[in-house]
Amino acid sequence: MVRTRTDAGKLVTAGHARVNGRRVVAASHLLRAGDVVTLALDRSVRVLEVVAFAPRRGPPAAGAALYRARD
Repeated sequence: MVRTRTDAGKLVTAGHARVNGRRVVAASHLLRAGDVVTLALDRSVRVLEVVAFAPRRGPPAAGAALYRARD
């Protein structure tokens, strides 16, 4: 959704992220499989369901398999 982890942290601390309908302001908020994450981006709102977690960082294609878009 954003290019870097730093940008993701800024998005969360600015209050543009919700987990299961509740606003999140700490980038360290714990997520679990099945959580629904809502992100208010520049020109859109993305609603994603967490499917799984990667054991380590990898390519974008592998990351895309870890969530499901919910619209």
